[in-house]
Amino acid sequence: MKNWIKLMISITVPLAVGGVSGFFTTPEIDTWYQTIKKPEWQPPNWLFGPVWTTLYIMMGVAFYLVWKKQADPSKKRIAITLWIVQLVLNFFWSFVFFKQHQIDWALGEIVVLWIFILLTIFAFARISKAAAWLLVPYVSWVTFAGILTYTIYHLNT
Repeated sequence: MKNWIKLMISITVPLAVGGVSGFFTTPEIDTWYQTIKKPEWQPPNWLFGPVWTTLYIMMGVAFYLVWKKQADPSKKRIAITLWIVQLVLNFFWSFVFFKQHQIDWALGEIVVLWIFILLTIFAFARISKAAAWLLVPYVSWVTFAGILTYTIYHLNT
């Protein structure tokens, strides 16, 4: 498969996952999400879309760098599996938090997501340092999102 096709697939998959999770998120922003207590330091709602779009693109490029790299097949399989697992967890956080309104479950889920992102970074680093570094803003944003989720949970219990 040509590299430019791999790159397009690599970027399209996380963007599609983000788009589908946005399907669950967007209707809740002006309804349920407005009714719950949130900290004063929460970023404005308009910021989340551009940040997540950028992160999904970076996740895709990181995946592409690992996919195209000639590396030990076992290391690659582990890295790709971890990337897929964290992407699935990423999707379900939006569903659990926004669609199901389960802040406590979303808090637990984001901790598991964070762990899998970190494992993915370590696995990617064994294949491509650049790929690993491309995921650092993602784990940083999920750290912030976890703190925000924790704070929202505390304010609403």
